[in-house]
Amino acid sequence: MSTTGTLHRPPRRPGLILGLLVLSQVGVACLWWRFGWQVGLPVMVATHLMVVAATLHPRATLFCPALARLPTTERVVWLTIDDGPSDDTDAMLELLDRHRARATFFLVGERARAHPARVQAIRDRGHGIGNHSADHPDTRFWRLGPAAMEDQIGRTQSILTAITGQTPRWYRSVVGMTNPFVGLSLKRHGLARVAWSARGFDGVNCRPDQVLARITRDIAPGAIVLLHEGAAHGHNVAILEQLLAWLDAQGYRTVLPDEDVQRDTSIVTA
Repeated sequence: MSTTGTLHRPPRRPGLILGLLVLSQVGVACLWWRFGWQVGLPVMVATHLMVVAATLHPRATLFCPALARLPTTERVVWLTIDDGPSDDTDAMLELLDRHRARATFFLVGERARAHPARVQAIRDRGHGIGNHSADHPDTRFWRLGPAAMEDQIGRTQSILTAITGQTPRWYRSVVGMTNPFVGLSLKRHGLARVAWSARGFDGVNCRPDQVLARITRDIAPGAIVLLHEGAAHGHNVAILEQLLAWLDAQGYRTVLPDEDVQRDTSIVTA
């Protein structure tokens, strides 16, 4: 049974969400005018905190759907690798081949443009490719407006499509941040947002054993695992090698979201 029809969920009405946000602030202004700051101020703070939380929490779904795990009881995981292509890509592909594993690489558009052969190698070896922004503006992605957001997402779609001949269908937000304008671009390009259920914080300075411990404690059937490549600490390849060995020892196999997985109606995607 193919799962892409249900798991691949681009936003349906992102403009409606934006309209409701605007109306909420009109409501705040009306409350302030009618009842004074004693009522208007707390309501304004509450609505703004709601927007901040929905923007910064990687699995929040206020602005658009987010797939955080696969609905299955089988011992399978979806490996996702962010921030490439990089000098780690070739070694990671060799490791994945050695363990007969597959992953989706969420690529940064301008890095892909600079290393098209690595992008093609990912595709040729049977792995997935997703959209991870054009230049990974990690300190300001949360506050990009609609035009800048469209540039980040649309430019990457164009770059990856030109290199591979296939248009990406999956998107990963930079640092997991998803502001109210992300959904507009995802709908325009038919992209579905992917979050995660297991991570080890391997994108920052770390020790491989600590990262592995963090990831494996959250591994369960259908887990979506967040990994990185090309980090300055230089441990990403070793982390992947240790994780693949652990998955083999525990009887887990890797799948891509276009594969068949056993559906479990008791599990609801985020």
